[in-house]
Amino acid sequence: MKKRVVSCVLAVLVMAASVRAPLWARGRQDQGTAAPQALQANQNVSILVAAAASLRNAFEQELIPKFQAKYPHITAEGTYDSSGKLQTQIEQGLEADVFMSAAVTQMNNLVRGGFVGEASVRPLLENKIVLIKTAGASTAVIGFQNISAAGIIALGDPASVPAGQYAQEIFTSLGIWDGVKAKASLGTNVTEVLNWVGEASAEVGVVYATDAASTGKVEIIAEAPAGSLASPVIYPVGLVSASAHPEEARLFIDFLASAEAQDVFKAYGFSPAR
Repeated sequence: MKKRVVSCVLAVLVMAASVRAPLWARGRQDQGTAAPQALQANQNVSILVAAAASLRNAFEQELIPKFQAKYPHITAEGTYDSSGKLQTQIEQGLEADVFMSAAVTQMNNLVRGGFVGEASVRPLLENKIVLIKTAGASTAVIGFQNISAAGIIALGDPASVPAGQYAQEIFTSLGIWDGVKAKASLGTNVTEVLNWVGEASAEVGVVYATDAASTGKVEIIAEAPAGSLASPVIYPVGLVSASAHPEEARLFIDFLASAEAQDVFKAYGFSPAR
């Protein structure tokens, strides 16, 4: 009986000592469970950014390096193509974390399908549509209205390339789409169109103003006529719903909206979305 009482008293004393233990001591006692959580919060992760081809230069040359300098534990990788192709790839299971489109149509399609969270979408940038020719070459084309004077016209495929969709809208509003289509060589993305004109494989082409400014191989003939587009050329960005790293993806989206990133975009010819 005495042994049982002594054991109980000792147990009470041990419990009391534990309750009165200072915070630093309790913290040390809890290290076994706290440490894995701390490691998990700081572990290196990779995110995949699916972005329109016209964003490649700004992303690869400046924005991704600046973001990774700010968040060393996050590796951001980009995959670039026409917005329509990227939309299809995301719908088919591309493990992207962030999607940035060159038009609202593809973003809206992914939101409706539940592939991008609607609340995460931000209209971030605005671009311009321009008509270009090979640098130093002569052409009878002086604007969108007489583009049919060209031999070969390079356009993005309207089936999947936003720049091509914008071009079709412009030429349809001018009443000349059928004639343009008959002379058109359709590219799989806007970079391909830019390269065709730069290499003189096509006499003229339609691209974004930012693309035309990225190389000395082309010259701008004209901007899209006023009123030929129903709405501005907006680049939205959003979080892919199936992202394995949503917090890191949100950090990247927040960074793109920051003043630092906006200054970079401006240097590449973009302007903030209105």
